[in-house]
Amino acid sequence: MELNAMYGQLGVSPAVYAFGEKILTDLRERFDAIDQVAEYNQAKVLHAMQKNRVNATHFAATTGYGYDDEGRDNLERVYADVFHTEAALVRPQITCGTHALAVALSANLLPGDELLSPVGAPYDTLEEVIGIRPSKCSLKEYGVTYAQADLKADGTFDYDAIREKINERTKLITIQRSKGYATRPTFSVTQIGELIAFCKAIKPDVKIMVDNCYGEFVETIEPSDMGADMIVGSLIKNPGGGLAPIGGYICGTKECVERCAYRLSAPGLGQEVGANLGIMPSFYQGLFLSPTVVSGALKGAIFAANIYEKLGFACVPNATESRHDIIQAVTLGSREAMVAFCRGIQAAAPVDSYVTPEPWAMPGYDSDVIMAAGAFIQGSSIELSADGPIREPYAVYFQGGLTWYHAKLGILMSLQKLVEAGIVKLPE
Repeated sequence: MELNAMYGQLGVSPAVYAFGEKILTDLRERFDAIDQVAEYNQAKVLHAMQKNRVNATHFAATTGYGYDDEGRDNLERVYADVFHTEAALVRPQITCGTHALAVALSANLLPGDELLSPVGAPYDTLEEVIGIRPSKCSLKEYGVTYAQADLKADGTFDYDAIREKINERTKLITIQRSKGYATRPTFSVTQIGELIAFCKAIKPDVKIMVDNCYGEFVETIEPSDMGADMIVGSLIKNPGGGLAPIGGYICGTKECVERCAYRLSAPGLGQEVGANLGIMPSFYQGLFLSPTVVSGALKGAIFAANIYEKLGFACVPNATESRHDIIQAVTLGSREAMVAFCRGIQAAAPVDSYVTPEPWAMPGYDSDVIMAAGAFIQGSSIELSADGPIREPYAVYFQGGLTWYHAKLGILMSLQKLVEAGIVKLPE
């Protein structure tokens, strides 16, 4: 059977398939460059695993306290070597990226300290962690204040504003690498390095944390290579490779990570406790596969930008810009278009493809959110998914795809649903 006929069985019309194939003819060179980055990062991960002599005993399950869990401890050494840090905390007890960030912040900020974001407003779910929106157990409730320097209109750092915001109480600076639910550019590791150097020059003892979610293995270097004291992320995003069923990581200086371990468990216990519950194989293998999985997601993001920009929609990044995370923002301009797009992504899923996504009120968000994710692991953003808050400018955020081919199908199906709804008309 011809490939276009197989796509037809999946619901993609010949016209949509042909449009996609035409777009792909100009992307081969970019895809080759992505493969080169993946090859480098694959070698980096492999080297860390070999250096730490990963073997079958590291896959054994532990329960209860998890004392002397060598598989868990060795995985943390692997992560520290991959990200070139002194230490790492990699645990299934970290439930999500927001939890990892909350642990890192609360562990390294004390009453009277101030947290500064030099990159504008944080991701929605951090607002309650910080206390921008009131919440029980927020940093604000414990006496930590918050300051913010907004980005310039063009999405670049406002260094003058940042200099004014840094003061004697500024204890920790948080930098969000990815755009989150905003249509600003994602920062490159080089840009983050420049910002870190600027802040450290003003206050050398300030700690700097980078929210690394969605950015791991997109480039050959990470923010920890550029002076970040901590980098933080979720294992159901890039570094879990689609296999980790839960978990998060914090990599950084020994002091910062030790404090995070005490906050995650209890003072005096730290990294000594925390059973792995039998999921070490998925953690190790997911990390091993991650560079290749990320490369497929990147190809899907670039394909999406080129598809939708050709149809007149604003995309961040645009069709030709360099990539620094796996997220593709597409400004669709209406609630109806967002819903149609997400229904296409859901229809392309291997799990729950028959489900119709609808906007709803989600914990941690101040707007209704629509999410399409027919994933093997609930909420796994490295798997094919799309989501966004139902608010102006009505932008949808597409990411993931465990393989490039699945990401491709997802984008074609999203376009198919927009065509069927009469929102998009393909060029003649």
